[in-house]
Order: sequence, then C-alpha cells, then structure tokens
Amino acid sequence: MAKAKNILFIMYDQLRRDYLSCYGKRIVETPNMDRLAAMGVRFDRAYVQAPVCGASRMSTYTGRYVHAHGAGWNGVPLSVGEMTMGDHLRQAGMECWLVGKTHMVADEAGMARLGIDPASVLGRRLTECGFDVWERDDGVNPEGSGGRYDSDAAEAYNAYLAARGYPGPNPWHDYANSAIDEEGNILSGWFLKNNDRPANIAEQDSETPYTTRRGMECIAARGDAPWCLHLSYIKPHWPYIVPEPYASMYGPEDLPEAVRTEAELAAEHSILRTMMHGRIGATFSREEVRRAVLPAYMGLIKQCDDQLGVLLDWLEETGRLDDTMIVLTADHGDYMGDHWLGEKMFFHDTSVRVPFLVYDPSPEADATRGTVSDALVEQIDLIPTFVEVAGGTPMAHVLEGRSLRPILYGAAADLGRDFVIAEVDFSGSMMAGALKADLRETMGVMIATKRWKMIRFGTADAPILFDLENDPDELTDLGRDPAHAAVIAEMTGKLLQWAMRPAQRVTISQEALIEMRGMGVPLGIAIGVWDEAAVPPEMTVKYRGRKGRPWQEFRHEPGA
Repeated sequence: MAKAKNILFIMYDQLRRDYLSCYGKRIVETPNMDRLAAMGVRFDRAYVQAPVCGASRMSTYTGRYVHAHGAGWNGVPLSVGEMTMGDHLRQAGMECWLVGKTHMVADEAGMARLGIDPASVLGRRLTECGFDVWERDDGVNPEGSGGRYDSDAAEAYNAYLAARGYPGPNPWHDYANSAIDEEGNILSGWFLKNNDRPANIAEQDSETPYTTRRGMECIAARGDAPWCLHLSYIKPHWPYIVPEPYASMYGPEDLPEAVRTEAELAAEHSILRTMMHGRIGATFSREEVRRAVLPAYMGLIKQCDDQLGVLLDWLEETGRLDDTMIVLTADHGDYMGDHWLGEKMFFHDTSVRVPFLVYDPSPEADATRGTVSDALVEQIDLIPTFVEVAGGTPMAHVLEGRSLRPILYGAAADLGRDFVIAEVDFSGSMMAGALKADLRETMGVMIATKRWKMIRFGTADAPILFDLENDPDELTDLGRDPAHAAVIAEMTGKLLQWAMRPAQRVTISQEALIEMRGMGVPLGIAIGVWDEAAVPPEMTVKYRGRKGRPWQEFRHEPGA
C-alpha cells in the first residue's frame, strides 16, 4: 500500500455508536462500517465536544474546545478570528473541500469590522468553516409562518429534485421527507406519527445516495494535489423518514429496549428534570412514538451503511483506497427515549460517545488493522492528525487536540489523556426560557475518565456523577451521595486543571514563548541587578567601559 496522501472525512449527523454492528450490540447490521473498522482502528471511547450539532462541529472544525471558540449552540457565529480545518490544511499544502453539512454561522459583524468582502475567496472560506465548497447542504429546510429556517439549505438538492420531475417549491420536504396517503395527501415527516410510512421518493433520489454521488464527483475532479474532502451526511438526523426498501426493513420486534429506569424520572437536577418532562423528552419516551420512529431511524442507518459500501467500492475500483485516509464518525448521538429523553443535548454516552473509525493506508499502520483502541480520544484530535498526514506540523498553541498517529502506528496505546470534555450552552434555547435561567446557569460541562463521569452546570444543582465501570448505562446518579464526595472533589480538580489551560493564547507559539525567556540577556534588560558581575557580560555590554561629559557642558536652552 502507498502512504496516506489524501483524506476522506465522513461525518453522519445524529448517528448512535451502539446501533452499529461493529460496536457489539448488532441493533443494525452495518457490514460496510464493519469493513472499514477491519481495515483500520475502531476507537471505542471517542467523544464529541458538545451534544448539539453546531457546537460539536465548530470544535471538530477548529480543533478547539467550545470554551475556547465560543460557538456553544446552534446559530451562534464562529468568531472570524478562529482558524479552521481548511486554514490548517492549506498551510500544509492540502486542499480542503466540503460536500454536505457544517451548521456554520458566519461572523458577519467581525468580517465587516475587518473590511472582508463576503464574496471574496477569503470571505467565502470564512463563511464556510474554512472549506472550499463543492456543495453545502445543511439538510434541514423547514418553513413556518415566520419564513424559512435556513434560506440556503437544500438549494442544490431541491434543484436536483426539480430536474428529476418532483414538483413544488420545496420537494425536500414534500417528497424526500414526507410520505403520501391513498388520497394524495402529503404526510409530513416532521410529525412522528408518519415516520412509519415510506418517504415518497425514489431511493436513489433521496438525500444519502445523492450526497454520496456528489462526494464522488468532488473526488473525481481533484487533480494531483493532496486533498481532504469533508463528506458530511445529514442522515440519520430527523426528519426520521426513509424510502423503501429501508422503510420496511425493521419492525417492533427489532427494536432495542429503552435504557431507562423509573427512578431516573425523579431526577433532582433542574435542567435534566426539565428535559425529561419537556415536550421532546415526554414524546420520545412514549412507546408508540418509539415504535414509529426507531424502525425509520434504523432504516436510515442501514441506508447510510449501504451507501458507504458504494463509496468504498468506488474508491477501491479507482485506486484511491491505496492512498486515502478515511475517518468515519458522527457529530453526536440520539437518545430515542433512553433516559426518558429525545434528541441529544445532554451528556449521557448515548449522546456524546460516538462511532470513530480510522483507516490509514500507510504501511506503518499495518500492525493495528482490525484492532480496537480503548484510548480516550476526542474529535478535536482530527485536525492534528490530518495536518501530519499533509506533511505539516500541528500548531500546538492553537490546536487543543492530539494526533492519533501514535495509536494508528502502534507506537502508543493512548494519547496521554486521562479525561475528556464536552460542553453545552443552553442560553438561547427554549428550555432556558422555560427555566427563566440566568445566562450563566445554562452553561454545562462534562468531564469523564474511563471510570467516572461528572456533569456540572452553573445552577445551584449538585453535580451529576456516574460510575461508568459499575453502571455503564448511566442509570444511577451518585452526585448527591456523601460516600462519593472525594470522587467529586477529584473530578472537580481535574476540571479546574482543564479550565486553567492557556486556550486563548493563540498568537504566539510555545517555542517562541520559551525563546522569550532568554531574551533579557541579549536585549540588555537588567532588572534587579546590583552590579555587572551578577549577570552574563553580554547583558551589560552596552553599559560598561563607557565615557561621557556632564550635561551642563553641552546642553543648550531652546532658541539659544
């Protein structure tokens, strides 16, 4: 095999790790994801940095924690000053392209302040997380009385559907994400009661196959220069509706049991309690809802896996599999009624622990093919890894992740990390409004080791604590148990250690800082020096052995 030259970075939206057969439970048979896992390393303890689309992706695309880049919720702009994946890779000589979703919101005010034209090459990259865009499609194109949620979503896809004969101004909704009844009524996929019906679209025209084809078109158009393609699928994200044959593949008998207990409903934590008893949590906790939604969700996963097979076969047939690193992951999971919750947005492993498969064609990675890593890894580790593949040196003073190469090459069992971090900022959410919460109270952080997970918010609530070794399903909160006060103190200490990192010191490298320590000598900075014998002679070379005259001999009054 050749050395990795190119990178295919595949991300699915809202894909649960434990539903994939390569992760053990075999809820959905995913032979192509299993195939990729056998080609490389399957990471079992991979975590996103936020349990919500936008914030998670901004961390992945910057290589920085949410606390550093500040875009902690959907719709929060990423600062114009943040370097992104494309910036780092282009510096190393690698193109960086996008097909699919980013959930990026541009810092228009920052661009205007700096006089950056949004239509310029730089301006376009700043609005697209640093990517050059083959096709951006954030995949959710709803419309209500207040207008459209995203004026740019699914535009190219809708044009494609129109060219294929699908009528109406928004076939994304009316066909790709809706069913139809015997009287011709469009049954919106937004309504969960319709999710057990097939989407009214030919399977090859639905979003996942369309995105796969667009990705292959982008790759085929690349020249000899090294490239990275972020192939970012919207599914299996809601609306949970899928065309045939996938709509009929799974029934109630195939569904996993909900992971939850009655005791969890009595949660004392104000935010968790609000989420459980709110509209989304209460709805997804109903069995009739799970019976309608889960088969569609599983069908969407199966379709994603089949399309991965199409992609892998094409890469192999065209010879690209020999020099292309492939990374497969998700931006977060999906509760599906587990823990009496729906959606994502909280910190159980259901939401923040994601699939993470890495194939490196380099000969150095041969020894680890088909292995499973138990190392704690984070999605911020991707950019340092990619920069090294591109032949560059990761900017350690900017990037907060660590390269995966030591694990991929069998040189190390872990990355020297003993905890992982995820964060969320509910400040602008409807839930924050319902709680009448202060903006600081709805900022939360999770810190997890292999044994313990602690969750803290800015509220007066006690921290949540799970024993991941003895309670892997996270059903029992030990945070109020006095017997675990020492664990809370230890985890809080780790959190303080993390919070005190120099995350905002991005304008000077670590090497430059170390060099500065000795600059006082050559620059003659002699602070606290009694006489010249106390310091190196080069510090005082300009201050010794010199002659002068009294000032009265040469000073003149002005005008004299």
